[in-house]
Amino acid sequence: MRFRKTNNDKGKSLEDMLAYVDENGNLTPFAPKGGTESVPLHELAAMAKVRSRPPEDSTRTGFVSFFNSTKGFGFITEDNSKDSIFFHNNQLSQQVKEKDRVSFTKERSPRGYNAANVKLID
Repeated sequence: MRFRKTNNDKGKSLEDMLAYVDENGNLTPFAPKGGTESVPLHELAAMAKVRSRPPEDSTRTGFVSFFNSTKGFGFITEDNSKDSIFFHNNQLSQQVKEKDRVSFTKERSPRGYNAANVKLID
C-alpha cells in the first residue's frame, strides 16, 4: 500500500503519459528525432483498399420458406448456404407465396441479414 502511494501515477502530465513508436516498431518514451514522416495521400488510399473486404456477390437465389401476408414479412432460404433470411413486404417487386423461387440481394442490418429487391424467378 505504501509503495502504491509513493509511486502514484495520478497527476502526470499528458507528455509523461505518451508513448512513441520508433522506426523499428518498438514503444519508447522519447519522441522521434527526425520528426514525423509524411505519407502521400494516394498511398493511404491504396492501404485502405487493401484492408477493405471484397464486395459480396450481389444477386442471390432461394425460395420463400415462410410468408405471412397479413403482417407483411417472410423468410427466404438461400440456395447456397441454406441460411434463412428475413424480408419485408416493402422489398417485394411482385407478390410472393411460400415455395416461390426468388432472386434477391443480401443486406446487413443490426439484427442480421435482410433480403432486398426480392423478385420472382420464372
